Amino acid sequence: MTTTTKPSALITGGTSGIGLAAARELGRLGHPVFLCARDEQKVKQTVEDLRGEGLTVDGAAADVRSRESVTALVAAAVEAFGPIGVLVNNAGRSGGGVTADIADDLWYDVIDTNLNSVFLVTREVLKKGGLSDAAYGRIINIASTAGKQGVLLGAPYSASKHGVVGFTKALGRELAPSGVTVNAVCPGYVETPMAQRVRQGYAAAWDTTEDYVQEQFEAKIPLGRYSTPEEVAALVGYLASGPAASITAQALNVCGGLGNF
Repeated sequence: MTTTTKPSALITGGTSGIGLAAARELGRLGHPVFLCARDEQKVKQTVEDLRGEGLTVDGAAADVRSRESVTALVAAAVEAFGPIGVLVNNAGRSGGGVTADIADDLWYDVIDTNLNSVFLVTREVLKKGGLSDAAYGRIINIASTAGKQGVLLGAPYSASKHGVVGFTKALGRELAPSGVTVNAVCPGYVETPMAQRVRQGYAAAWDTTEDYVQEQFEAKIPLGRYSTPEEVAALVGYLASGPAASITAQALNVCGGLGNF
């Protein structure tokens, strides 16, 4: 087990996009980072790459939709780096379409991946990850501006992210007396592999090109551009820090002005 002055961090969905940027940011700030994703080879490669950058990182393949897999994940994280002081619930997927045509499997998988996983991982970390006994604890849930407003052709995704925001606010109030903070980070449009899949989905639904879809999205953003994963990760890094101790039960946007509440 690695000894360090910074608490260890567990990040779900840590091999690409915002999760990878958060792993790099927290590692750079001195946190040992344990990350997971469903693809074992991607986990191994990401761990190797981040270690090559001088960061203290380990990881394991896990399916955060599964209670049994989550139990094994948290046990592995504690075995690697000791009690978990920072939890970043980042794993997620896109999903939507014309609501009348949405299949049961799509709806349930979006909810399981984006919302139920946040509950399963958080509960396990509180019970067996050491977070509930820590003098210092941070839970950071990656939600979305879609968790504050409805998204056209995105009912499953928007519903799941609204749930994450509600869970965050309730748990933040519950854990406040212990000093453990709970916050949601709400990205808008962020240039990630998932963003590309979203553009592909809208292009198919609208019978147009991905470039046209991106132009339409960027036109809605006051800054006129997508955010970067690193910009989102910077807020994760701050919320994990000591000076952020009085911020809890909040849902904070990183969206170029797209959302304003």
